[in-house]
Amino acid sequence: MRIFLFLLFSSSLLAEKPNVLLIMADDLRDFGGAFTKDVVKTPNLDRLRAHGTAFVKAYVQYPVCNPSRSSMMTGLRAEQTGITGNDTKFREKLPDIITLPQLCKEAGWQSHAFGKLYHLGGGKNVEAKQAWMDAGKSWHTAQAFEATKTGKKMLEGRNVTGGALNWCQWGAADGTDEDQPDGQIAAATVAMIEKQGETPWFIGCGFMKPHDPFIAPKKYFDLYPLESVKPWHDPAEIEAVRKDSVGFGDYGEAFAKFTEKEWRELFRAYCAGTSFMDAQLGRVLDALDKNKLWDKTLVIFVGDHGYHTGERSWWNKNTLFERSCRAPLIIAAPGTKGGQTTRALVEFVDLYPTIAEFCGLSMPHAAAGVSLKPILQKPFTSLKDAAFTLVTRGPKLYAQSIRTSRWRCNLWSDGQTELYDHVADPEELHNVSAKHADVVSELTAKIKTLPPLKL
Repeated sequence: MRIFLFLLFSSSLLAEKPNVLLIMADDLRDFGGAFTKDVVKTPNLDRLRAHGTAFVKAYVQYPVCNPSRSSMMTGLRAEQTGITGNDTKFREKLPDIITLPQLCKEAGWQSHAFGKLYHLGGGKNVEAKQAWMDAGKSWHTAQAFEATKTGKKMLEGRNVTGGALNWCQWGAADGTDEDQPDGQIAAATVAMIEKQGETPWFIGCGFMKPHDPFIAPKKYFDLYPLESVKPWHDPAEIEAVRKDSVGFGDYGEAFAKFTEKEWRELFRAYCAGTSFMDAQLGRVLDALDKNKLWDKTLVIFVGDHGYHTGERSWWNKNTLFERSCRAPLIIAAPGTKGGQTTRALVEFVDLYPTIAEFCGLSMPHAAAGVSLKPILQKPFTSLKDAAFTLVTRGPKLYAQSIRTSRWRCNLWSDGQTELYDHVADPEELHNVSAKHADVVSELTAKIKTLPPLKL
C-alpha cells in the first residue's frame, strides 16, 4: 500500500511538471530587419509569437551548426566545449556532459527527438545521421529522415555555381510536404505528442530547412515569383574588411561571380524553404491546439544561427556580423503573456538554465547563461549588458565578438579589432574602431574575461 501511494504521489508530481517542446530551424536568419520585413511569408511563426515572447536581440555562441547546437544543448560557451567545426561529435569532446534533454530525461520526462537537434555530421543516409543524435543519453528515441524518391525529383532548379560548390543548388521538388524530411519530421512530432499521456515529455523537433540544398515542394516556390524577388545589394559606401571576416575561401570566390539572376534565384529558394518550414511548424502548433497543451507546455523555437542572404556578397553564416550572429528565438511559456516582444540582450546559452528553472531542475554544471524567466514575465527586464560570439579560422586564428545595446566589437587573436555602431550604422557598413579607441579598449577588456578557448 505504501509503495502504491508513493508511486501515485510521484506520478502526481511529474504530471505537474511542464512539457518541453524544442523546435529548431536550420540556417534560419532573423527576418526582423528592414530588408526582409514582410517579404517572407511565415504565418505560423507569427501565430507562435502571439502565444509567446519574441526575442529580437538573441545571439548564438558560434554561428555554425554543430558548435552552436553543442553550446546550446550543454549550456556552455563554444570556448568551453572546444567544438568549433562541423566534423566533431560533441560526445568526443564532452563524453560525460549532461545535456539539456538528458537532464529532463533523467528526472522522469519522456525524451524524443525528430530530425536535426544536434548536428547530423553530414551523413548521407538515415543511419549515418542517427549515429550523431545521442540516442540513449539525451533521448529515449531519436529519428532522422530523408526525402522519398518522388521528393528527390526536381521540377525545376540548378546549381548556381556551375558545380563549384556542390551544396549551392536549388530545386522546386515534386510531391507533397511529406516527400521531404521536414514534412516527415512534423508528422512524427505530432504523432509523438498525441501518443504521450500524463508523464511530462521533452520533444525535440529539428527542421532541416531553409538549410541548403535549397529544395522545397514547388508550391512554396510559387509563393515567390522570380520577378518579384529583390535580393540585397550592398550600398556603394560599404567599407572593405579583412578577408578573414567575410568573403574568404572557395565560397567567397564563387559568390563574387554571381549574377543578379543567381542572387535572385537563391533568395527566392531561401524564402520558399522558409515558408515550407513554417508550414510544418503550423502542423505542430495545430497539435498543441487540438490537445489543449499550451497551458502545460514550454515551447521554444530557435534558429541555430543567423545567415547572410547577400550582405557583403556572402551567402552563408560563419561571420561575426549581425546577420550571422543573431538568430530567431520565440518562447511561449505557461503562465506568461503572449504577443510580447523584448529587446533585451540574450544568448543561446541562456536556454539551458531557462528550461531547467521552468522544469524545477537544478543545473548539473555551472551555467554559462542565465534563466530568461524574468524577461518572459516582464519583457522590459534586462539581465545582461553583452552577448558573445566566437569564430575560428584554421588552427591558430580566431575572433571573439561582443554585442552590446549600441556596439559590436570584434577582437581577432592577432590583435586587430573591428567596431560597429548600431545606432548610426545598423547594417555594420563602417568599421569605426580607429575613431573610438576608448570603446574598443573597454569592450575588448570584457572579451578577455571569457573562459580560455580550447582549440
